[in-house]
Amino acid sequence: MNVTIYNPAPWNKGKIVGRKAPLRLRDIWAIRVRLQLRGRYRELALFNLAIDSKLRACDLVALRVQDVSHGQAIATRATVLQRKTCRPVCFEITNQTRDSVAAWLAKTGIAGNGYLFPSRVRRSAHLSTRQYCRIVQRWVTEVGLDSSAYGTHSMRRTKAALIYHRTKNLRAIQLLLGHTKLESTVRYLGIEVDDALELSEQTEA
Repeated sequence: MNVTIYNPAPWNKGKIVGRKAPLRLRDIWAIRVRLQLRGRYRELALFNLAIDSKLRACDLVALRVQDVSHGQAIATRATVLQRKTCRPVCFEITNQTRDSVAAWLAKTGIAGNGYLFPSRVRRSAHLSTRQYCRIVQRWVTEVGLDSSAYGTHSMRRTKAALIYHRTKNLRAIQLLLGHTKLESTVRYLGIEVDDALELSEQTEA
């Protein structure tokens, strides 16, 4: 009796896996300017809020208007309960992000308890993480970046990485990302490797 053994191809065959790279400042501005010039209000608000909030994709897409506003005014700070950890995390909302969110709300009329980024797919109340992932892939591709090296976690890591390289303050980043352990922040940013390489590059043999 012949038995056929099925060996499916690994899910990650031919793909780059692991930590996704954060965006650089020039990449942030390249994407932001492109969205502004093309009048893509929803995507500009989504992009700016993703950078500022440092939220996981599942928390970002589920934001409601009342999470980031006080009545008609967009808040300067917000607090969101994380789905993964059930712990609150705070984040700032910068002027340009407030402006882009306000412009998006003015265009759509969404208010109060409504989802900030409603889905265009009938079966979903708000933008799904899968849809968000496709949007991020489009952003990076349009500015000439390798889409396989970036993902939704790139958005979460971007501002945290910029803050770390400027201040080296791990505790602050831990709080901003909502990590319970400092070790998680170290692993998440990959800073041990980055710092070691930086020291090596600065040392002549």
